[in-house]
Amino acid sequence: MFRGICMHNKAFTGDIEYLQIIDENGVADQSLFPKDISDATIAEMYKKMLFSRMLDAKILSLQRQGRAVTYAPLIGEEATQIGSAMAMRKDDIFVPSFRQHGVYYARGYPLDLLLLYWKGFEDGAKAPSGLAMLPVIVPVSTQMPHAAGIAFAQRYKNRDVAVVAYVGDGGTSEGDFYESLNFAGVWKAPLVIVIENNQWAISMPRSKQSAAQTLAQKAIAAGIDAIQVDGNDVVAVYEATKTAIEHAREGPTVIECVTYRMSMHTTADDPTKYRSDAELEIWKKRDPLARINAYLAAKGLWNADMQKKAVDEYTSAIDSAVEKAETFRPDPKSIFEHVYSYMPETLKEEMDEAVSANFWER
Repeated sequence: MFRGICMHNKAFTGDIEYLQIIDENGVADQSLFPKDISDATIAEMYKKMLFSRMLDAKILSLQRQGRAVTYAPLIGEEATQIGSAMAMRKDDIFVPSFRQHGVYYARGYPLDLLLLYWKGFEDGAKAPSGLAMLPVIVPVSTQMPHAAGIAFAQRYKNRDVAVVAYVGDGGTSEGDFYESLNFAGVWKAPLVIVIENNQWAISMPRSKQSAAQTLAQKAIAAGIDAIQVDGNDVVAVYEATKTAIEHAREGPTVIECVTYRMSMHTTADDPTKYRSDAELEIWKKRDPLARINAYLAAKGLWNADMQKKAVDEYTSAIDSAVEKAETFRPDPKSIFEHVYSYMPETLKEEMDEAVSANFWER
């Protein structure tokens, strides 16, 4: 190929670094340990990961009972979500896709509102004042242009704010993803992209999703810094995200978190149809909760009694939030408002009829 060219010079060279700090056995590389993180912080990370997993199991159970809508479980991805969330500053803006329940929780989103959203009410998608985040975004990768635009606005306003956006491995194959990278790279937007590479885009395996050796390297063509991280290592994810946020005023960063979706894509999916039990067993040994549990236990910072106490406390908190969410009664006007810039008379007639019928109470 290109045999007519007589002189060969390299036009570009690049590589992607990989970061792991705590391995799957709970053993830490102290030389890589972040200086701003203590064992108490790691214990807090573990608690948030445990809560996220319990919340996930509860919503999945509610969906199976017909008390929640189609749901995307997060089990297996807790370290990616909690590590990145805890690295964010208060004013940094969180842009989700549809599986970041752990990030919502860690960023202070009210549990009853989160549950309300998964019960099918848009009222649960409106973040309270003071929480810098967007609502759940389901269409694949469509949140990326939003994130790039919001990040550009922070730079334009000279605000020290980073935008942290999440996308799945499948989302990195969408045009929206590449266009957003290009835009962010050109304008040096303070954008941090967290790729939750959970190995499966519904039934499409990572091996067929892209021929690239890493997903992180997709950033190179856009002139963006990138790193690949063990996404089941909460400390490594924290360190990579914190570093990217600190660098955000200089430009964007892509962080590929290599993790695994241990459950179905959504409750409308059956993963047993396309992936093997053997593959799942391999990743169970890399469980993000198990490795941090082992790390803390080895230091005498966690034990069975503490685990039971935490589980009991979290069960009570989640049950209380479910109870509160299930007392919600929506205003029938919400179906009709905010559809047009003005309300057509025919739509107003329908709204008045719905209000007078009081059909929500039936």
